[in-house]
Amino acid sequence: MSTNQKRACIDPAHESLSIWRQCELIGLSRSSYYQEQKLVYESKENLAFMRMIDEEYMRHPFYGSRKMRQYLRRQGHKVNRKRIQRLMQKMGLQSIAPKPNSSKPHPEHKIYPYLLRHQEILCPDQAWCADITYIPLPGGFVYLVAIMDWYSRYVLSWEVSSSMEADFCISSLESALRRHGPPDIFNTDQGSQFTSKGFTEVLKVAEVLISMDGKGRAMDNIFIERLWRSVKYEDVYVKEYSSVSKFIQGMREYFDFYNNERPHDSIGNKTPAEVYWECMQIAA
Repeated sequence: MSTNQKRACIDPAHESLSIWRQCELIGLSRSSYYQEQKLVYESKENLAFMRMIDEEYMRHPFYGSRKMRQYLRRQGHKVNRKRIQRLMQKMGLQSIAPKPNSSKPHPEHKIYPYLLRHQEILCPDQAWCADITYIPLPGGFVYLVAIMDWYSRYVLSWEVSSSMEADFCISSLESALRRHGPPDIFNTDQGSQFTSKGFTEVLKVAEVLISMDGKGRAMDNIFIERLWRSVKYEDVYVKEYSSVSKFIQGMREYFDFYNNERPHDSIGNKTPAEVYWECMQIAA
């Protein structure tokens, strides 16, 4: 079976099998599948505005549509607030707190309590977190999800998608669980991807406690918010990827660098991989 035929066998809407698992079953690498990912398109002018909004949001994540409109007008662009609101919503940016609009819960999805308040995280796999961010590319954009170990800042898995549906988040979660086993607690915002039955069922089967940020608690998922700033300022904005496939390859290289070479002040100038695996070896 050719690669194209294998791609055609993948069903992103499959009820029980994630994209990751389907690729594994038919012997197709995820990178081969995602090379066929299509950009989400907007007009050239709107894409330019979205790039400016994204960069300003990284600098000032507390900016809402009003301040973002003022920022663009100061740059000489005549744009109204309604347009900014629509673009920020499409990008997944929320106007109140520095977290994605993916934090808007689905009305039929269960919301779980925040479990990390006053909780001291002492070792890897005690708590994981996940989040989604918007990635600008020439001619359009995609979304990136990552799952991170809270203690070591180690990026356990990641996926790229052209939509904000839950499937790519479920695929990333299953990948992290297969590689590293379950954590004690899994923390996210209240986004519909993370409150979906498909996502929470994977955690329940793995016997993981589910934790969700409270409304207006912008600092609850701060470590992965910092990851997005690093991804964009150190890689995406610098390299200007020309296609989805090149972006995916770039992320593969960047996350390898982030985990294994880039020291972090907050973890004693060690790399996330050093902290994660040293602690795991001690525990073993």
